[in-house]
Amino acid sequence: MELALFIAMFHDNTFPRCIMANKLTSDNRTRSSVSIFIVFGLCCFFYLLGAWQRSGFGKGDSIALEMTKSGAECNILPNLNFETHHSSDAGIVDDDSKVKAIQPCHPRYTDYTPCQDQRRAMTFPRENMNYRERHCPPQGEKLHCLIPAPKGYVTPFPWPKSRDYVPYANAPYKSLTVEKAIQNWIQYEGNVFRFPGGGTQFPQGADKYIDELASVIPMENGTVRTALDTGCGVASWGAYLWKRKVIAMSFAPRDSHEAQVQFALERGVPAVIGVLGTVKMPYPSKAFDMAHCSRCLIPWGANDGMYMMEVDRVLRPGGYWVLSGPPINWKVNYKSWQRPKEELEEEQRKIEEIAKLLCWEKKSEKGETAIWQKRVNADSCRRSQETLCKSSDADNVWYKKMEACVTPYAGPNSDEVSGELKTFPERLYSIPPRIASGSEPGVSVEMYLEDNKIWKKHVNAYKRFNKIIDSGRYRNIMDMNAGLGGFAAALESSKLWVMNVVPTLAEKNTLGVVYERGLIGIYHDWCEGFSTYPRTYDLIHANGVFSLYKDRCDIEDILLEMDRILRPEGAVIIRDEVDVLMKVKKIVGGIRWDNKMMDHEDGPLVPEKILVAVKQYWVVGDNNSTSSR
Repeated sequence: MELALFIAMFHDNTFPRCIMANKLTSDNRTRSSVSIFIVFGLCCFFYLLGAWQRSGFGKGDSIALEMTKSGAECNILPNLNFETHHSSDAGIVDDDSKVKAIQPCHPRYTDYTPCQDQRRAMTFPRENMNYRERHCPPQGEKLHCLIPAPKGYVTPFPWPKSRDYVPYANAPYKSLTVEKAIQNWIQYEGNVFRFPGGGTQFPQGADKYIDELASVIPMENGTVRTALDTGCGVASWGAYLWKRKVIAMSFAPRDSHEAQVQFALERGVPAVIGVLGTVKMPYPSKAFDMAHCSRCLIPWGANDGMYMMEVDRVLRPGGYWVLSGPPINWKVNYKSWQRPKEELEEEQRKIEEIAKLLCWEKKSEKGETAIWQKRVNADSCRRSQETLCKSSDADNVWYKKMEACVTPYAGPNSDEVSGELKTFPERLYSIPPRIASGSEPGVSVEMYLEDNKIWKKHVNAYKRFNKIIDSGRYRNIMDMNAGLGGFAAALESSKLWVMNVVPTLAEKNTLGVVYERGLIGIYHDWCEGFSTYPRTYDLIHANGVFSLYKDRCDIEDILLEMDRILRPEGAVIIRDEVDVLMKVKKIVGGIRWDNKMMDHEDGPLVPEKILVAVKQYWVVGDNNSTSSR
């Protein structure tokens, strides 16, 4: 009876939230009843989330229908208190009347990227692409407003349709359709962009190009799992690698071609704004199984081979480097490239010379594509001591200047970073070599195994209260404090991917372990803006982030950055101590997130709590939210 009444009232918009009829007294708050109302409260919360999916072209109406059907599983149980019990115990009063409403930004900021802002970029030197690197605004110049979505914004298509189609309203820029028209990158068709899968170096399609690479590189058996695509364009290479169970970290600068990285993320392909310039890439050493450049316009032979040496740093022993395009096969192509053959010849000579210095073995050169393989260990590579980097920590890279030096192998045999790595998917839960060898400070095998158990438990709880978490509704997921990658491993699915962020403030630098598990990630300082466009993540997970940064930067700044990169109607899961979460909840009330505080899966006596939220749908000039329609 209660369930029928609830559904009827909900569809009449007279009962917008799961509301209790009566409250339990404190004497009756047993652990079993608490467990029941936690699951029920969250079930109802995400039942609403399904209904919030706006109807229309590409707006997730089929998911809303499924959530409406599954709403029958939310049994309406009276006499349950949906508030966390620790709020009263801690003496904190949740007074919504004191919430500060944060206003929308000006419409010109719909695609604002704080650390790659075009106007700020032009004030920096152009040498070595310095002006295209991260240059974040000081505290006094940060925007304290909500980045609006453009008019007509819609939920992206689910994967794999999103690989080929992106709604025009989400990234309304046609310049690439003109400039790259003959290269089969992107086409504008009515109210969508279509991505045929072509590229400058693979006009016959990414699939055929990857087939040619796979004839040399072992992609099919799980040996190659993680890839780096430098100068990725719209990331078609990474998009088509996905079905081969290879996950690519793609990057390109924010340049004159509007929205390359934004298009990649709208398609559901991992990507960040980035460039090979003057500072090291924000990835650990010996991380990627393969690196790739398809006419990426990076001067590989310049600066004494510094950029090739940086690729060598992040490439695993035994990993592959693919260079497609100039100057490879210059003798045949110099006329079509409209470049002097002497210049191209010298460029290739330098690349071959640096590859030899790095002990890379050329495995293939066919047409305009060359493939090298990095030697497996130090025994097979006698590098000159004069060329080796002096730094003892090759993973200490955040804002560190790039050097023209060679990263040494870890030791005389280097087994901990090469031969012991399992193939994927076995490597997802096998003991990572860095942990097995004891080279990951403060992380034992026992700690790793226990961490996996904890995150399987947490993710199972998430799936109970958010039944669409692995349905395909969420494609781009971010873990803001990834640790050992347990959250991403427990979520592993062909329908989604996780950007594992290891904060630069984290006590343990575990990003190398994340990559050894066959996952991808990046270093970042959450006091700054993330290197992505607005509205590029469907689900954000934040475990202990606000406790980590509570004495470093403003909670509001971090929440505003989360809001910037979260899609309208995207979800947030925040785990933290109750006193920290109460402060977070106060601010969340002013940024158009519908939210609810929940107890830990193990009950109300655990001081760690969970705040779940859904970002309301609103666009430029729209002061209405989805929850008030």
